[in-house]
Amino acid sequence: MQVKEIRFNPNTDKHDLEFKAKHLRHFLLEGHKIKISVIFRGRMITHAEFGEKLMSEVISKLDDVGKLESSPKMEGKQLIVYMTPDKNKIKALKEKQRSESTQQNL
Repeated sequence: MQVKEIRFNPNTDKHDLEFKAKHLRHFLLEGHKIKISVIFRGRMITHAEFGEKLMSEVISKLDDVGKLESSPKMEGKQLIVYMTPDKNKIKALKEKQRSESTQQNL
């Protein structure tokens, strides 16, 4: 198991968020632990609520394949959270996809 990290900026656009979340999902499905960072630069730290909103969006997109190790926390100018793959959720997701693909083939 490796720790894979993806960094976000509080101003990250919706398309970039979707793209990076897809990569994070892929890492979780492979069985890797992930680190999600929102990095504040300059005066962005005064509006930490933008980073917290972005972090909650990312976590909600990955909730079906992973679980949080702990709640998001600030370390200096970074908002950090670690997620691990949830084997039960991944297994259920793969079974659902398998059953849907067999129904389409019929």
